[in-house]
Amino acid sequence: MSQLGSDQFLPTSGLSLEEDILVRKLLLVHDPDGRHLDSELLLQAIEDVMCCATSSETVCDIKGEDDIRQTGVVGSQEPLGVIIHRISSEMVCQCSSQKNMYARTLYLFDLLGYYTWDAKVVLVLAAISMSYAEFCLLIQLSTSNPLAESITMLKRLQPNSKAFKPRLKALSSLIMKMLDMAKYIFKFTNLSISHLNPDKEAIETIKSNICITAFWIIRSSLTSCSHMHDLMTTKPGKLSSLAYTLTKIYDRLKRLVDGLIQQLEKKVEQKLASLFQETRGDNKEALTTLFALKDKFPLKEKYSQAKVGIAELIGKVVVFLISKSEFPSPEEWLLLFHQANNPPQNKTLEGNYEIVWVPISSSCTWTDSEERSFEYLSNCMPWYSLRRPHLLIPAVVNFIKQSWNYKEKPIMVVMDANGAITNLNAIDMLRIWGVKAYPFSSSREEELWEAESWGLQLLFNGIDQLLTYWIEQGKNVCIYGSSDVRWIKEFHSKMEIISEGAQLEIVYVGNRSHHVQMMYTLASIQRHLSPTKIRFFWLRLESMRKSKLRLGKAVNTDQTLQQVSALLDFDENNKGWAIFGQGSSADTIRLDGNRLMECVDKFPKWGQNAGKWGLLNAIRIALEPAARDSPCSHTDTVPFEEGLVEKVRFCAKCKHPMTNFVVYE
Repeated sequence: MSQLGSDQFLPTSGLSLEEDILVRKLLLVHDPDGRHLDSELLLQAIEDVMCCATSSETVCDIKGEDDIRQTGVVGSQEPLGVIIHRISSEMVCQCSSQKNMYARTLYLFDLLGYYTWDAKVVLVLAAISMSYAEFCLLIQLSTSNPLAESITMLKRLQPNSKAFKPRLKALSSLIMKMLDMAKYIFKFTNLSISHLNPDKEAIETIKSNICITAFWIIRSSLTSCSHMHDLMTTKPGKLSSLAYTLTKIYDRLKRLVDGLIQQLEKKVEQKLASLFQETRGDNKEALTTLFALKDKFPLKEKYSQAKVGIAELIGKVVVFLISKSEFPSPEEWLLLFHQANNPPQNKTLEGNYEIVWVPISSSCTWTDSEERSFEYLSNCMPWYSLRRPHLLIPAVVNFIKQSWNYKEKPIMVVMDANGAITNLNAIDMLRIWGVKAYPFSSSREEELWEAESWGLQLLFNGIDQLLTYWIEQGKNVCIYGSSDVRWIKEFHSKMEIISEGAQLEIVYVGNRSHHVQMMYTLASIQRHLSPTKIRFFWLRLESMRKSKLRLGKAVNTDQTLQQVSALLDFDENNKGWAIFGQGSSADTIRLDGNRLMECVDKFPKWGQNAGKWGLLNAIRIALEPAARDSPCSHTDTVPFEEGLVEKVRFCAKCKHPMTNFVVYE
């Protein structure tokens, strides 16, 4: 829908004859020239000013202070502060003139002719709130500052008189009522509804009422300005009468706007039922229906924090990260950030997809705690986020919960560039493979597993650079875990001897539980993952199991699922364990606590064979000596090379030693 300020419309039958004539007069001087002001941000600053001016507290919660300092009027040569000051000066001049209030209001309306309706209102409110705040500041300082006291005497103000406080309260109430009216103007102008085929007659009626509302806000501002300069002679009844008129106008506008929004929400609910069942050329309609009904700029930009529209997402794969306003743990955020922003992989895909955080409240109403958590996390977010998630309509929230199966645990729903949902939860894919999982569809998940094999490389996937380097270099690596401090220290001291003789790198990967005891354990071990990377390791293991089970794999037929489930079970049962592997090979040995210690204690017997047979084969033969005397029945043909006959070759299938024969062609 186009901006209200650029629409040319005729008054409707919803107005009285007097109001109808007034609207026609106002439209003659309403000629916006494209100047743009972030009215919503300025209105927030005005609310902050009024909150501090009317509060008895010494400290006020100021929101967006830095943002408003950088805000200006796009298309104007003058800074915002100069514009507001000029309007304020004109209001003071108008108050001292002999013109009647109606003529003075039309004059100020003419002065604001180049601005849109919402900009007219917010600029006038900025001017009157600034004057009111300066007035209140003077009163507050008059008891402790001689200069302020002298000024109040010159202005003939009597802050301690019985008549003063009721007059000041009436003035404050009038300004706050104007702020409420302004919010409903913005509530309407922020709507993005063209794709919903809105009732045109209802739209025109609201526009006419906004025209009337803007007139009365300007008129009331002039009245407030006049009374501020002569507060002691003003009767509170005059301001109360004006406030009553504003209330009637506000109630009418509120009823019309709320009624329209209710109709539109029903249309959204109906549209969502069939939206993702149809093929479209792009994802614009889907994005608009989900997020842009009450906000033309529903997103917060990932770097500048600027508000942006859904145009930034059109034609891209969009991954919706849906969660509560706070994540279960910082490591879950960090792992997603790490995997989604891996520079070598992300660089080639940059611009093809976007991640958008969609926080959902745990109740029907956002709490202060949820708001604070959202503000903090969204400002740190490396992705887009919904700018005002509390504006998500109930129909959309219900759709996310029911159709996308959101149960308050984080999920990542994937929409392709055509607006089709290709994955209802890609969070495990991202944890396992990072951006290599692009375009994050369910079919891509199956492709990745088909190309994947079990091994140390899968377990770490770049979450630790040193371990990754060792694996790429083909080194022997042992990773182990436990929560039993005594067992860990005993195992570690014995393995230090083995690592020297067998050229083995040993790394402690902890357990899933975060507690102080583990920190003491890490302090006594030379090589271990950092606490954050330990958490990454276990989160990825959990994601691997969930991903496999979601694809219908079984433990008894899938090696990766079998190995991962065993590690998670060891951890749940507080058992010590270790995995031995060499480089990126899929050949590994997994041992639990008792077998592991048995293997370690037998090192003097099998250690000398590690160089000849390889570490893993030497361990197997040490634990299963009978295998050495009973060659398997499998066969394997390899090209001849010098010294091959003298070497012991092990079967790739059963790992038993094989008997060598020479075959001539």
